[in-house]
Amino acid sequence: MSKEHSKMPGFLALSPLVVFLVVYLVSSLLAGDFYKVPVSAAFLLASVYAVGITRGKLIDRVNIFSQSAGHWNIMLMVWIFMLAGAFAGSAKEIGSIEATVNFTLSIVPVKALLAGLFLTSCFVSLAIGTSVGTIVALVPIANGIAAETGMSQAMMAALIVGGSFFGDNLSFISDTTIAATRAVGCAMKDKFKANFFIVLPAVLVVAGIYIYQGLHLNVEPDTGSIEWLKLIPYIAVILLSLIGLDVTMVLFMGIVLNAIIGLCTGCLDWYSLLGAIGSGIGGMGDLIIVTLMAGGMLGLIRHNGGLEYIMNGIVRHVRGRRGAELGIGLLTGLSNLCTANNTIAIITVGGIVNDISDKYGIPKRRAASLMDIFSCFVQGIIPYGAQLLMAAGLTGLAATQIIPYLYYPFAVGICVTLSIIFRRK
Repeated sequence: MSKEHSKMPGFLALSPLVVFLVVYLVSSLLAGDFYKVPVSAAFLLASVYAVGITRGKLIDRVNIFSQSAGHWNIMLMVWIFMLAGAFAGSAKEIGSIEATVNFTLSIVPVKALLAGLFLTSCFVSLAIGTSVGTIVALVPIANGIAAETGMSQAMMAALIVGGSFFGDNLSFISDTTIAATRAVGCAMKDKFKANFFIVLPAVLVVAGIYIYQGLHLNVEPDTGSIEWLKLIPYIAVILLSLIGLDVTMVLFMGIVLNAIIGLCTGCLDWYSLLGAIGSGIGGMGDLIIVTLMAGGMLGLIRHNGGLEYIMNGIVRHVRGRRGAELGIGLLTGLSNLCTANNTIAIITVGGIVNDISDKYGIPKRRAASLMDIFSCFVQGIIPYGAQLLMAAGLTGLAATQIIPYLYYPFAVGICVTLSIIFRRK
């Protein structure tokens, strides 16, 4: 199918995303229950609609959907989800999560838990440069603390997810930082400096909120004895992540450690180990299906010219430097909305952003910062992004239950917008 033949009016190309939002969000709001409408069902309807409006033979349309769903980046996320499920399932079976929760509650005062976990998430993500890796390592611990103390599971998951975007946005080894600096040709340290002073107020405000909320906690967790041997898998996962090991290898080694400790202590036999791994992977099933369908549907949107329509529409209306900076933010944010991947969004719009920065005299470090911050802001609040899907899969919650507690992404979005509106001349 030729590229020209596949083009259609811009709004029509983007309409599958509208169908998804209407089916999922509007239906859930009308029902007053976000559990009422499964995300997978909403994506199925939107995907069928996307295939239906695409021009060409049916087999060609289905092939485009399938190739997009099977993109290497999508399949990498599926691998991570499966390994994370297997690790979480086997860790729970041997009591590793419970041991880690007891240890955390024994050394951190309850009133400092919220701020402490948020800042820990910020530090870990800054060190390892990946939000998904941070979520895999810390969300099960936060979820266990919520169960032990009676605090909201959604809030505990959200403070880890929020903190994970701090490093995703700032770390020198983050793929978004690398993509943004390469796209416009600036040094990482220059982008870090420009970026840091935009997000610093957001970190301080959110940490202050968690400190204030912590002061009003009146819970007395009944912590059990600490089984030190069972702390090893989670300590190993965090340490291996900090030294820069790939997240897939980190999770695989975590599973191996769970198996060794479980078999040696008698917590597991061979069949219960396989059962725990299978159960953990099965718990990620809906998450994997949503990831594949989202990848396919968004691939059809790109194929039909939806992203091109957005980019052309924004670039046409850019006026002046402040308008150019807002245009960069909108361009990146909407691209992220249509790709559900902040790195891919930055790569997609990087060339256009570089041209805009040249035309309107925007420093390269500023352009890179705007791209990175806006992409992380949008990625942090879309219910079909990998980070929220991972957190939902690890906690058994709906992604939309976590979003209202995501203070940091919203705070960052406000800070970067204010930095544009009130920028110094």
